[in-house]
Amino acid sequence: MALSAKEVARQIIENLPDDVTLDDIMYAIYVRRKIERGLRDEEAGNLIDDNDVKREINEWLRSVGQP
Repeated sequence: MALSAKEVARQIIENLPDDVTLDDIMYAIYVRRKIERGLRDEEAGNLIDDNDVKREINEWLRSVGQP
């Protein structure tokens, strides 16, 4: 059974130190969300191979006159 968003937030907060700031809590939740989104993208095959990204960057750099 999937956890509710509230329970996930509660678990994240419980794993942080007692002297955590609100900014730290928000950042921890943000990072968790990004990781989960990345894992879902991976499962769906929505990723770009790192060699393709490097090739595209190099092509873009050449197009703007960078060596």
